[in-house]
Amino acid sequence: MEYQFKIKMNEGLYLRNPEDTDLGRKILKHSVELIYKLGFEAFTFKKLAEEISSTEAGIYRYFENKHKLLIYITAWYFGWIEFQINFQTNNIKDHKVKLQKIISLLTSPIEDDKQTSYIDESLLHPVIVAEGSKAYLTKQVAEDNKLEFFQPYKDLCTLIGNVILAYNPNYKFPRSLASTIVEIAHFQNFFMHNLSSLTDFSKRNKETEIVEFLNDLVFSSLDRSDTFKTI
Repeated sequence: MEYQFKIKMNEGLYLRNPEDTDLGRKILKHSVELIYKLGFEAFTFKKLAEEISSTEAGIYRYFENKHKLLIYITAWYFGWIEFQINFQTNNIKDHKVKLQKIISLLTSPIEDDKQTSYIDESLLHPVIVAEGSKAYLTKQVAEDNKLEFFQPYKDLCTLIGNVILAYNPNYKFPRSLASTIVEIAHFQNFFMHNLSSLTDFSKRNKETEIVEFLNDLVFSSLDRSDTFKTI
């Protein structure tokens, strides 16, 4: 089944909408590829300009700096993931099965979505795993938050939190658990490949075991009898 995906991005993140022009879409596509290859610290607009046979000035017409670009692709990813969750769980009525599907979508390797030719999601996913938290772990996070730069992440966590409450309406911490699911899915993946002593998965490099861990963690919390008690 084909579908159309289009997320309305926060206009404060860009000077010119990159999705509206061929150059803008090349900036997005090759930014993801270069950050995946080099890492965010080594990524520069100069290197990007060389990659796409453009100029740094041309890139600066779209983005004020590379941090705004990182927030953009991070927000785009969370918007895309939210769309995938809605699309792939739309007909699932069992709330536990739906939550398990969400955990799997957040954790498992992602294939490139052919409907979005200007971004390779199979590369964007590991970029977000390794670099995504740098979008908000900054001194200016409060200011960026006031500008609603992180709304797609919040919307994703709200969606997950609502599924959590549908499964257990008496659970007291749906938003905390929702953001924990997202962060664990990312950090355990990163640790598995880079800081092996922080996980139990490194020797096997199987995301399916992270899925198993998250299911155990989430449903152990949601099914505890004391979640039904008031403090």
